[in-house]
Amino acid sequence: MRWLLLVLVVIAVPNGIHAQDVKPGDLQLTVRVEEGPAVPYVGEMVLITLEGTFRLPIIRETMIQPDLDGFSWMQLGTDYWSDQRVDGYPVKVFRRRMALFPERAGTLEIGAFTHRLTLLGPHNKWVDHDIRSDPIRIEIAPKPAVDGWWLPVRQLRISDDWSNAPDQLGEGEGVLRMIRVEALGISPDLLPPMPEMKSPGAVIFPHPEKRLVDLSSKGPIAVAFWRWTVMPQTPPSAIVEPIEISYFDTVAREMRVVTISPQRVAVRGEAMADLAAPPPPGRARGGLMLGMLGVGVLLGLGGLLIGRGLGRREDILWRLGLHPDQRALARAARRGDAPGAWRAAQRIRMRHAAGTEGTSALRALEAVLFGGGAKTDLRGFRRRFLGSLDS
Repeated sequence: MRWLLLVLVVIAVPNGIHAQDVKPGDLQLTVRVEEGPAVPYVGEMVLITLEGTFRLPIIRETMIQPDLDGFSWMQLGTDYWSDQRVDGYPVKVFRRRMALFPERAGTLEIGAFTHRLTLLGPHNKWVDHDIRSDPIRIEIAPKPAVDGWWLPVRQLRISDDWSNAPDQLGEGEGVLRMIRVEALGISPDLLPPMPEMKSPGAVIFPHPEKRLVDLSSKGPIAVAFWRWTVMPQTPPSAIVEPIEISYFDTVAREMRVVTISPQRVAVRGEAMADLAAPPPPGRARGGLMLGMLGVGVLLGLGGLLIGRGLGRREDILWRLGLHPDQRALARAARRGDAPGAWRAAQRIRMRHAAGTEGTSALRALEAVLFGGGAKTDLRGFRRRFLGSLDS
């Protein structure tokens, strides 16, 4: 009889926490939409905060996220846990911040999040228990009709930097321009594409853009780096046209435009003084110059397209006659700098094979430099040497 009574007592002892043992307020999970416009637009960031409060001991937890159909989303950092006291009782608090981006207009639902918990019950028993948030429906307005890219952001910052003074270049030099775009409240893939930088008097080579994202409690900060190399043509001065970026200020609820100012790109005065003055054109020579200019433009554009297809900046510069080694050889020939002409020719030979006439011209130049030979015509050497190269 004693053994039977003991067995009945053991069976009567609860061995864990059951649904009926969880009192209201012991475990809670809520989703709160941050206050914003009554009806946000498509693409406009919607911030939500998941908050859980737990009065019971938790062994482990897993958050099961709904599909979030109609949204793209981004979690803003790691989950935050803290220990607090509410009404004198210890409470463990969980928070998660997320940014949602509506992809279509209409009524969208933020489905129920499920927090799968493993609780510690009496006698150190582990018991699984799920809690769910209530679903939330929000209205999304279609994006307004805008010219160009739809860019809804809370804040937009733009910086414009040059690798060196763009109006103080040496002859044959280029300058690197970098524009940094920083937008709060959008993901990097929603930033506008890299714009085309234009200048009628310069050769412009775009570089691949870079995009990244920084996470903050106010939302994601999308960052894009746009870079170009700019080289002024002859005459050695050009104006880079302004760039405009339109965006929708989600705080002021209005469209705004940022204009990146035009910039003069030029060879500095002392470098320009080294350029040989062109002869005055007559009637026939002026027509010839126009014809050569047209042919040069066509060849330059063709070379540019081919070069872009190959993805080689050096090929583009060479086809346009703007390669640094070509310019260095021309500069040395004008100045009568035989050592400089020889060094430039040697660099060119590393990329392009010289023909018989070019090799003979180079040997004659070396005889002047190293053998004390008679002075040579550097302009003629440049013509013969470049004319014999394999393009």
